Amino acid sequence: MSHAIPTDQAAPQTYADNAVRLFTIATVFWGIAAFLVGLLIACQLAWPALNFDTAWLSFGRMRPVHTSAAIFAFGGNALMATSFYVVQRTCRARLFGGESLAMFVFWGYQIFIVMAATGYLMGITQGREYAEPEWYADLWLTIVWVVYLVTFAGTLVKRREPHIYVANWFYLAFILTIAVLHIVNNLAVPVSINGIKSYSAFSGVQDALIQWWYGHNAVGFFLTAGFLAIMYYFVPKQAERPVYSYRLSIVHFWALIFLYIWAGPHHLHYTSLPDWAQTLGMVFSVMLWMPSWGGMINGLMTLSGAWHKLRTDPVLRFLVTSVGFYGMSTFEGPVMSIKPVNALSHYTDWTIGHVHSGALGWVAFVSFGALYHLVPKLWNRAGLYSLRMVSWHFWIATVGIVLYITAMWVSGIMQGLMWRTYDALGFLEYSFIETVEAMFPFYVIRAAGGACFLIGALFMVVNLYLTINPPHEEKVRNIKPVEIG
Repeated sequence: MSHAIPTDQAAPQTYADNAVRLFTIATVFWGIAAFLVGLLIACQLAWPALNFDTAWLSFGRMRPVHTSAAIFAFGGNALMATSFYVVQRTCRARLFGGESLAMFVFWGYQIFIVMAATGYLMGITQGREYAEPEWYADLWLTIVWVVYLVTFAGTLVKRREPHIYVANWFYLAFILTIAVLHIVNNLAVPVSINGIKSYSAFSGVQDALIQWWYGHNAVGFFLTAGFLAIMYYFVPKQAERPVYSYRLSIVHFWALIFLYIWAGPHHLHYTSLPDWAQTLGMVFSVMLWMPSWGGMINGLMTLSGAWHKLRTDPVLRFLVTSVGFYGMSTFEGPVMSIKPVNALSHYTDWTIGHVHSGALGWVAFVSFGALYHLVPKLWNRAGLYSLRMVSWHFWIATVGIVLYITAMWVSGIMQGLMWRTYDALGFLEYSFIETVEAMFPFYVIRAAGGACFLIGALFMVVNLYLTINPPHEEKVRNIKPVEIG
């Protein structure tokens, strides 16, 4: 099919890539910050003495810093960098608003990240499930996000290519849905215009339902739809092969968009939420398995005729492995949403292992692959400084993920079984502290896995720095500024 390959055709203007370069650098910076804080809190769980006297560095404050840095700082910057890069090239059009709007989105988003992070460290949050920042940060993010939507959608409107490539469908769904989720979930009434405290517009079970409608769809549209857009552009580009089935990509899109929005209640099994709502969330979660694996198959089969490239191209290895992790996570998630399974898995480290198989294996790996593809092109280099360093990054990070998720799977299932074990008299066999003591070796393994992942990412930092600032002139292409195409 003619539109199965992302096209980059020539046109007279140059791309607005300054903001894309800054988003790329920010992605790497916030990624290292997120991984470093993640390693710290993993060590704090294994060795509680590392919860220092100052509240700023306690687990309770550092944990939301880690999750928000990983998702919204690292992941968000990766999505913005790639979306602005991809939409220009697949539309053969310069960004709507040029550099001005894109630069506002960049600096505005970085300001929001700092506002949120400092709020977490000082204990200034809404105090809900995701420890969202307070109302002033939410309002600022809303303004930035509207400008992001205008910039992206405006570029689609002014496109020179009549066809809208499927990656842009996923990006647009991600941007629009996250806007709705953010506004509804953060409806709050400030105590005073001069104060930082606010109260949510919802309470009780309604608040819990809104929280998980937001929480699961943040996974569905921020960490899934947005990164599927990355997959649909960068896998074909790196493999130099057309998308396996463009028709399947469209079916994948509409099925995913329709089903995902209903799956949130599966996080509230055996709570005060009405049973019919819990069952609805479970049913839609199980149904999600099918379109998710349709996307995985489409991504993997794009390598038809190019599988041999995995032996020599570690960047492609990152991208393809990420698709495999996407398939694994989107199988495990529906299984864990089934009520009898959820009765064992909920509130345990099994959930932590599941989340990180998706976050590290899918989100981070596809982002690493995109970064390795982007940097030489954005800085007009002949190629990456060292493919061997990319390979080292891949294997060290993969070992880290395997250590992490297997430790949490074993720990979580053991934890759930210990919690539900009764003695002959009908009393609980194990006290809570006994379950915590039993998990110690798995917490150490988890910390070791996180350390491996961080070390691999540091290889990437060095490699990308030397790619941008090569020690030898022959590493740089002697070419003119990049034109559209």
